[in-house]
Amino acid sequence: MESVGSGNGASAATMDQWRQFSRLFQFYLDKTTPHVNYRWIGTATLAILFVLRIIYVQGFYIVTYGLGIYILNLLIGFLSPLVDPEVDSTDGPMLPTKGSDEFKPFIRRLPEFKFWYAITKAFIISILMTFFSMFDIPVFWPILLCYWFVLFALTMKRQIMHMIKYKYVPFSIGKQKYGGKKSSSASSSGGGSRAD
Repeated sequence: MESVGSGNGASAATMDQWRQFSRLFQFYLDKTTPHVNYRWIGTATLAILFVLRIIYVQGFYIVTYGLGIYILNLLIGFLSPLVDPEVDSTDGPMLPTKGSDEFKPFIRRLPEFKFWYAITKAFIISILMTFFSMFDIPVFWPILLCYWFVLFALTMKRQIMHMIKYKYVPFSIGKQKYGGKKSSSASSSGGGSRAD
């Protein structure tokens, strides 16, 4: 009977360690939230490492293709509004469709942080998969590459047409500056007398 009790104790200790690790991981993940540029630089570094690994081993093209399809799927979620005006016309945050409509900010279906986190996990998993030969399925990679480009072009065309139809831009490039009234001091100083 003691062996059963000790097994439960070991399992409980393992669960406590897992919870502690999970809290610690979440703590550090939360600390990265405001550091957008550093997060994306880290992900770009992982992407470069993945590309170098694929070039070095000359294989794992099916893993690369799967990664490309997954990133394309994430990109569509990142560029899409939370509520698609084409599908759901219920109350809630919707995009303005007329000039007289009230301004409503663009809310993404997939927020930037979740987009970054999913891509980073995908690159880490893909790099790890390249160390196991069972994932190196022989394929003719030029066909996969061409097929991926066709999918990308068709998907982005559809997404851009959706953006044009519902008049939204999923990017914000800082705070907008408006050219309000010119101050009266600027106009009076320009027309003053010059001393030669």
